[in-house]
Amino acid sequence: MDLKDKIRVIEGFPKEGISFKDVTTILEDKRVFKYTVDKMAEYLKNKDIDVVVGPEARGFLFGAPVAYAIGAGFVPVRKPGKLPCETVKITYDLEYGNDALEIHKDAIKQGQRVALIDDLLATGGTMSSVAKLVEKLGGKVVTVDFVIELTDLKGREKLEDYDVISLVKYNV
Repeated sequence: MDLKDKIRVIEGFPKEGISFKDVTTILEDKRVFKYTVDKMAEYLKNKDIDVVVGPEARGFLFGAPVAYAIGAGFVPVRKPGKLPCETVKITYDLEYGNDALEIHKDAIKQGQRVALIDDLLATGGTMSSVAKLVEKLGGKVVTVDFVIELTDLKGREKLEDYDVISLVKYNV
C-alpha cells in the first residue's frame, strides 16, 4: 500500500505557503490505519521495546496502538500543566519563540528501552526534546519513528544520534 495515496494534502493550511499533510485520512480508514500501525510495529518487533513514548497529540494516535501491538507500555508527553503528577519539563526553541513539554517523573524507569513515535518529522525540535526527557529519566531511546517525514526541513539532523525511520517522505 502506498500511504501517500491515503494522506490528504491541504495547500495553504494553516497559513499560506504551508502544504499540510493530514493524517486523519489514515485514521478514519480501518484498513489503512491497521496497515500503518502494523508497519510501525513490524519495525519494532525485534527491538525489545519496553515503552513507547508519544508527544501530544498526534503521537498518541499512533504511539498507543503501536505500543499495544508490540506488547509495550505507552507514555504520553504533554504540554505543561496537563499531567496530574510530578513531572520533568523541557523547554525548546521554535522558529519564533519557544515551547515546553512534560513527562511524569516516574514514567520511565532506569534502563528501559524506548521507542518514540509521532505522526510527522519536520524540524525535529519536538522529538529531540522528547528524547532528552526520556534520557534524563534514565531511558534508552532505541528508535524514533514517524508516519511522515518532510525531508527538506532536515529534522533528521537534530536526531542524528538516533535510529530514525519514516513510512512516507515528502519534499516540502
